[in-house]
Order: sequence, then structure tokens, then C-alpha cells
Amino acid sequence: MEKVLFVGAGSMAEAIIAGIVEQDVLPGKQIYVMNRSDANRLCDLESRYGITKVCEDRSFMEEIDLVVLATKPKDIQQVMADIHPFLADSTAILSVIAGTSIDTFEQGLGKRPIARSMPNTSATIGKSASGIAFNDEVSIEMKQSILSLLGAIGIVKVVEEDDLHVVTALSGSGPAYIYYLVEALEEAAVARGLEAHDARELIVQTLEGAAAMLKTTGEEPSTLRTNVTSPGGTTAAGLRALEDRQFKSVIADCINSAEARSRELGALT
Repeated sequence: MEKVLFVGAGSMAEAIIAGIVEQDVLPGKQIYVMNRSDANRLCDLESRYGITKVCEDRSFMEEIDLVVLATKPKDIQQVMADIHPFLADSTAILSVIAGTSIDTFEQGLGKRPIARSMPNTSATIGKSASGIAFNDEVSIEMKQSILSLLGAIGIVKVVEEDDLHVVTALSGSGPAYIYYLVEALEEAAVARGLEAHDARELIVQTLEGAAAMLKTTGEEPSTLRTNVTSPGGTTAAGLRALEDRQFKSVIADCINSAEARSRELGALT
């Protein structure tokens, strides 16, 4: 893969660009970026990552190997109409737009190689968790190129397209849930007398340690939880409070609501 065009220059596009550049997948000059209105944003990305900003000229698009669509869902119909006339038949599409189906892209951009993915903003530091689905037009070679691109910014799981709604709810939106949890833990710790910076460091290290235990031991979460929980001890008391407030039901509602919204967004495009 020689040239990649990002259509859209928001936080997700920047996260992926940062990962690609920092992991040396492609040099910045081979990454083209365009958006509909904010020229200052393009200049900012150019100065940070050395990308090639796109203004009015569209003739270069026929040389693009992969177009990454990273716009808002409401803008996708107009974006497809804008770029379709300039794309070569062989140009592949990678969408990171929540909810929008492969069928929508096939209708708007013709029958061509199309992949649909949902990374998360941890791509910036090479720690994204992405799901991806492909249409039948994607060659083995292009599939490997796209997986390598996303693999440079984290892990990638190939799933059925319909399952991407759950992936969006789980790992696409997941960092926000974790940050919200950290906010709540920190507020509770400070309310009980800890200094905020001490609480933050303790929380972050606890999250890192728990994640590492899950990854390195291969144990089930329930087993690790049981190992920490002494009968009648402090952990048991804390877990009982979570159970009394139906913590698992709250988490299920969170995932279900986000999945439903992903499906709603898809229906709008």
C-alpha cells in the first residue's frame, strides 16, 4: 500500500494517523487528508504528522490505494457523491464510521473492495481494540494490508458485519466507560480524604495491573476476582455494594444502549 487518503480529520482520523506515523507503517507524506470545511485543522495535522493536506485538487485520487472514511455519519452521502467520480475502480475503502453498512458504501461508491471497522482512540498510542468486516471484493493482499495498518495501532478482530454494532458499543466506545469509571473512583477516594494525584496514580496502576493479570495469566475474570476476595473482607464488602445496585445490569444497559444507537445511525445513512 503506497498512498492512503483520509476523508475527515476528526479525533478518530487523527488517532489512526498518529498510530500509522509513529509505528512507521507509512511516512506522513504518503498520507493525504481532506475535510469539508476546517482548513486550520488540516494545517494542524500537517505540522504534527507531516501529512499531505488536500484542498481543491481531486485529480490525485485515482492514485490512492485506500480511502479511509472518517466523517460523521450524517455527512456520508454527500462525501460519497463528492469523491466517487475521482476514484479508480481498484481503490479500496475502509470505513471507521459508526453504524454505516457496507451495503451503503457499495450503493454510493460502486462495487469495489470495502472494509468496515471500528477502532478506538487508543490508536494514538498503539493500543486500539478494533473489529473489522470485509465485503467479497477485498483481495487477500488488500485484506492483509488493511489488517497490517490497523494492527499497527492495536489488536484487530475479524467479525461478521452485524457484530460490528456490538464491537462499536464494547471497544469503540469502551475507553469512555473506563475514563468514567476512573472519574467515579477518584471522586470517591478524594471524598474519603485521599489527595487527587495520589488517588489517580493508584487507580491507573490498579487498572494496568488488573489488565496485565487478565492478559498474562489467561485466567477467567471470575477466578481472578475470587482470588482477591476473602470471605467477610473488604473486597467482599465492596463487591456486595455493586451487586446490591445491580452493577452487571447497569453495564448490560450501557452496551445495549450503545449498540442500539449504532444501529440507529446505520439506518439514517
